[in-house]
Amino acid sequence: MSVKRIFVAGVLVVAAGVLLAACGGSKKTNAVPNPIVYCVDTTYPPMESIVNGSAAGADIDIANAVAKQLGSTAQIKTTGFSVIIAALEHNKCNAIISSMTITPERSKVVHFTPYITVGAFLMVKKGNPSHVTDLASLSGKAAAVESSTTELAGLQAENKVLQKQGKPQITIKSYPADTSAAAAILEGHVDAYFADAPPVLYYIRTTHGKFQTAGAQVETAPEGIATRKGDLLAPQIRNAVQALYSSGKMKTILAKWQASQFALKQ
Repeated sequence: MSVKRIFVAGVLVVAAGVLLAACGGSKKTNAVPNPIVYCVDTTYPPMESIVNGSAAGADIDIANAVAKQLGSTAQIKTTGFSVIIAALEHNKCNAIISSMTITPERSKVVHFTPYITVGAFLMVKKGNPSHVTDLASLSGKAAAVESSTTELAGLQAENKVLQKQGKPQITIKSYPADTSAAAAILEGHVDAYFADAPPVLYYIRTTHGKFQTAGAQVETAPEGIATRKGDLLAPQIRNAVQALYSSGKMKTILAKWQASQFALKQ
């Protein structure tokens, strides 16, 4: 091969490398995707649900604000909660924002950026006719819950305790959509509905006195925006969340959705 041909070949290889990097061939880049595609289970009002054909809620506003802070835009991709982490792992989206509690098990699979702190409540009919006070009091009763949630895990753990004690177990009715779980108690099919505080308080507020909480808040834990392990988008989302808190924008969003009490402690 002549010196000229070697030189030309070298130039082509360098050019191809530059083009590949520009097209996203490199696995790691500081560039923020545009749009940032979020996987969201849109069945969890007031955090995320479909209103008049479009996604709406506190998490949707936060997703848009984070994207704007990073000079990008947000695209919401409705995804069932039971498959939402798998969707992220398979590159169906760039991040998850879906009222996802940060747990050790989930943290082994994805990276979390905490953005709010939320507890869980049991919701029952007004007057609490089934006398529900805590998870143990659900022995021999029925409870509705969304699949793949920490609340479902809590009910399953309580059943193991009840079994060891020789007591009747909880009849757990799990649903792929939280709206279906809520409908189960709204329609009188179960004694209690177990979910994060935001949807429980939302349903109590919007049903005008038909329901109430039972007992104290069961647990409190941070919820996070999830990204793939090693994705450089994670620290940028963390910086964006911090900026939203510093500017007061996060406070405004949470207040709009009557969720101010769930802000991170600064």
